[in-house]
Amino acid sequence: MKTEASTGYVRPLAIAARDAAQSIAALDSAQRESLVGAMADAIQADRATILGANASDLRRAREAGTSGAMLDRLMLDDARIGGIVAALREIAQLPDPVGQVTRSETRPNGLVVERVRVPLGLIAMIYEARPNVTADAAALCLKAGNAVILRGGSEALASNQAIAASLHRAMRDCAVPEAALVLIEDPAREHMLELLQLTDIVDLAIPRGGEGLIRFVAEHARVPVIKHYKGVCHLYVDRAADPELALRLLIDGKTSRPGVCNALETLLVHSDIAPSFLPKALEALAGKKVQVRGDESTRSLSPAVAVATDDDFAAEFLDLILAVRVVDSMDEAIAHIRRFGSDHTEVIATSDPAAAEKFVRSLRSSAVMVNASSRFNDGGELGLGAEIGISTTRLHAYGPMGLESLTIERYVVRGVGQVRHPG
Repeated sequence: MKTEASTGYVRPLAIAARDAAQSIAALDSAQRESLVGAMADAIQADRATILGANASDLRRAREAGTSGAMLDRLMLDDARIGGIVAALREIAQLPDPVGQVTRSETRPNGLVVERVRVPLGLIAMIYEARPNVTADAAALCLKAGNAVILRGGSEALASNQAIAASLHRAMRDCAVPEAALVLIEDPAREHMLELLQLTDIVDLAIPRGGEGLIRFVAEHARVPVIKHYKGVCHLYVDRAADPELALRLLIDGKTSRPGVCNALETLLVHSDIAPSFLPKALEALAGKKVQVRGDESTRSLSPAVAVATDDDFAAEFLDLILAVRVVDSMDEAIAHIRRFGSDHTEVIATSDPAAAEKFVRSLRSSAVMVNASSRFNDGGELGLGAEIGISTTRLHAYGPMGLESLTIERYVVRGVGQVRHPG
């Protein structure tokens, strides 16, 4: 794709995508299902090419000093390619939300008032690393009847290009206009700025990445934005918790994949259970090479623990680092989460149903887990097939965004000639 240094590069692409969105919306359910299935087949067929492109991205990233969570998010292997293919096939089979009547009532004057789901239109997806987002976002947007503009980071450019080439081939094979899927291949920031100003063309922007990217998009966008902000996720171990259950949630939430947004970052433990639970928990965390930073009560049980600051309690570490605090009540735990949390995912371990319900009702995060790992706040795990991200913005979508979140409801009113003011 030809790129230009001057502004005006994005607008023609966006206009073409907006026009193509009408063709996508006009497809019936079977055609969109077939399209996404063909995309899955294309990714599978091009596995070797995509992995080769990803190897180039990884080599450049390592040479640039990239490591840790960013490198993990960038990396593709056979298992992750298989995950992309499986996600697309699951998306293809999901019920089509377009045209779904979510509410219907007949008014006293005989008007039938319906609320019907329709596509959003043109969605701009702005993201870092994570080349799987190229496939997931494209499949979700197209399946929901939308067109999409993808602006990935320079660190994943070769991977994104290879994936987009596969998806475009599937679109050609299905006689669907390729303009409905745009990959901005020039990562210059001026092009992202141009994209964020297209209020007459772009219906929604979704940024997904680090805190810096989210803030930049939110501060510069004139188009509507749904933020997928950082995950400062908490596990609260209640006084009535099963210690072994709580330990499983802790180890899975913190260590299974520490560089993702649904990983645990803070452990809160009720003071009644702390003397028996925390020593075992700290030993298990040490066995997983987790660095712990704790408050005074935690350090009184294990002086080797580093001192935790307010910055630690507010941090999304995305690494094998955990902040720990002992609290005297659930109310204190809730107050801590309200102060330091990011409205992403909170977990309670408890055998007390009343405590669980209070925890759920008291917090407004996008997902609240009762005796289940924070790692389940994921579109695939929650039955969405895949997700375009996890919204922490309270607009029409909150939490993992799947197909339904990429549509909106409009009114359809059916009558037999009724008028507002007869005569």
